[in-house]
Amino acid sequence: QVQLIESGGGLVQAGGSLRLSCAGSGRSFRNYRMGWFRQAPGKERESVASMTWSGSITYIADAVKGRFTISRDNAKNTLYLQMNSLKPEDTAFYYCAAVPASSTWLDGSASWGQGTQVTVSS
Repeated sequence: QVQLIESGGGLVQAGGSLRLSCAGSGRSFRNYRMGWFRQAPGKERESVASMTWSGSITYIADAVKGRFTISRDNAKNTLYLQMNSLKPEDTAFYYCAAVPASSTWLDGSASWGQGTQVTVSS
């Protein structure tokens, strides 16, 4: 069974940085697309960034371009999200997800982590 465990969230002041990690287990994530999503209170979950097994960035949200960087270490089955220049509007619960490269995030085949809270104070 696929398990995704996020870590690295916390409370940071505006302008600060955090690095989220997502450790995957239960299978090889070869040929899986992996990504980060977030959900703020009262808002729908939104995609932040995603990338392929080979390292190609498939999506980066306009709101985080130039500030957030997604990366992965396939040897460790770990996905990262480096978040710099954080803003209060980045406050949200951040989730890691993995989906077969041939599938979509919403077709029921994605696996999701439990999430980690990121709070940015002004």
